[in-house]
Amino acid sequence: MNDTWTHSLARVAIRPLLGTGVTPNHLTTLRLLTGLLACLSLALMPWQPHPARFVHSLAFWGGAFWVLSAFLDRADGELARIGNMMSPGGHRYDYLVDNGINCLFFAAVGIGLTDATLFGHRLGDWSVALGLFTACAMFSCNWMSERYEKRVPGERIMSGAWGFHPDDALYLLGPAAWAGLLLPILLGAAIGTGIMAVVILVRLLRLPSAPTPRLAA
Repeated sequence: MNDTWTHSLARVAIRPLLGTGVTPNHLTTLRLLTGLLACLSLALMPWQPHPARFVHSLAFWGGAFWVLSAFLDRADGELARIGNMMSPGGHRYDYLVDNGINCLFFAAVGIGLTDATLFGHRLGDWSVALGLFTACAMFSCNWMSERYEKRVPGERIMSGAWGFHPDDALYLLGPAAWAGLLLPILLGAAIGTGIMAVVILVRLLRLPSAPTPRLAA
């Protein structure tokens, strides 16, 4: 069982749902819808230089929907665990939604920042390319991490400490939208996910090859 602060909070929040007919897949679907609303809002959001005089309504709702979506990412898993509703199909659905929405977030931010300026120059299509690169790098990290952990049972590519998990950083993306800090977030994410993808790839390639099963004579 996960013991981060966000998992503990989700565990408390979903207890009233036990026995109501609400399933983890319902929460995963809600996570998908709120994530899509967040991405749509941020893709359409007009760029405002930091510090902004006011929070644009699309930035506010985009950040709010994102924080809710990130929390539902925790809640669906906790409902499955304490409600004894875990299933391979539900796990796969949750995995696909989480990875898809997290990657789509950065692609959407890239679209929303086309009018942003860096060192006095408008980003334009470079912002879209940066968002797509980050999304692809994050997808690669997730895919390779899953391959690695299947080949090395019990070992995790990323693990938490002091009640936090690296995934908890996703909560900060909402306040970053409110504060007008999505451009530095996108730049940092592009660099970070790119480096992480290379590191995971190297670790994956260094694993010994799986033995090829021999056919019976």
